[in-house]
Amino acid sequence: MKTPIWTILRVLITLLAWVLAGYTLHRYEYFTSFREIDNIIGMLPVTLAIVFATGTTALLWMKHTRQFAPVSGTIALLVLLSILLFPTALRGNWWLNMTLPEGEEPRMDLTAFIPFSEDSKLVRLEEPSTLTLSTDLPRLDGATALFPLYAAFAETVFDQDAFSADIVRSTGTRNAYGALIAGEVDIIFVAGASEGQRAAARAAGAELYFTPIGHEAFVFLVGAENPIENISSQQIRNIYSGKTRHWRTLGWPEGGQIIAFQRPEGSGSQTGLQMIMGDLPIQVPQPLPDPSLLGTNSLMQQVSVRWQGVQPALGYSYRFFATSLYQNPDAKLLSVDGVAPTIENIQNGSYPFVDHFYAVTTGEPRGNIKLFIDWILSPQGQWIIQETGYVPRLPPRLLS
Repeated sequence: MKTPIWTILRVLITLLAWVLAGYTLHRYEYFTSFREIDNIIGMLPVTLAIVFATGTTALLWMKHTRQFAPVSGTIALLVLLSILLFPTALRGNWWLNMTLPEGEEPRMDLTAFIPFSEDSKLVRLEEPSTLTLSTDLPRLDGATALFPLYAAFAETVFDQDAFSADIVRSTGTRNAYGALIAGEVDIIFVAGASEGQRAAARAAGAELYFTPIGHEAFVFLVGAENPIENISSQQIRNIYSGKTRHWRTLGWPEGGQIIAFQRPEGSGSQTGLQMIMGDLPIQVPQPLPDPSLLGTNSLMQQVSVRWQGVQPALGYSYRFFATSLYQNPDAKLLSVDGVAPTIENIQNGSYPFVDHFYAVTTGEPRGNIKLFIDWILSPQGQWIIQETGYVPRLPPRLLS
């Protein structure tokens, strides 16, 4: 005969199992987004949580006799598998030996933005610079999208006779962080660091110091023929966590499967997506319907691919890069939560995905590095940010 204490323990453990399953599904937004789950892979974490809770309950309350030993063993195995497979189910990582596309955006022709070059497209002040550096010029690197900006800073402040081509370079966000940590450059101009980049800095004994110098919008793009004009923050989180995989869930019945492209780990835009997703795991890129859709592996070009008569892709970037530096005329920017990513909406804070971009150094800036960054934060430096096409930290009234 079972004692009352054992019965109470079984009740408590049963409740704990269901609470744990419920909390886990709540944490990963399966309750709030249940109606938007439109695919089997997206439903698997829910299924595994239910298997865990019901299996634990069955094991606690069923009779454990020799007759029921095979059933008990099977249920115990299912509970164990539900625990082991849950992390894989969250990321949708079911594809064995699948090579996920990686690589940088195609190298862009930046010759028109080289400091002191003929026919330069760099923004220039309409007055003498308040700062000129002729010795110990800071070595600069950064994201491709920000090269026209920091190249303009260099042309304005650096003495031409002291300047050399290796002072200002553009190797992309991932490589720029690596170069800064290795001590090869003094300042990089980038978006925020990924956790991997912060960990690499800590391992090297380097302290990353972030000076915000302006604002930029993180934007989402689709093909120009896609009838969707607006997407909600929650829909973005549902798509990139694997809950939603079909355009019909967003109101486009003919759209078919959403091809949600991603960028490599450590790239500026992938870090931007990670910030939006927060603690919600990003699902690994799923197999494409056809390998030809990978194309050039340039996300700005991938968003306009066509498949079975429609443009089913979704991608992301930063506003200036997508609209000015590497524009795809066959793609369009989406509003998010009903707000378009315009300069005005970035300035007034109504667009939901606005973040700083930074001048990053190892340790607090000193010497000419500090003088240079202080000048970037001055009205002259902020004016260059505005005229290049970004949103400065200073309000417009202080730049006129």
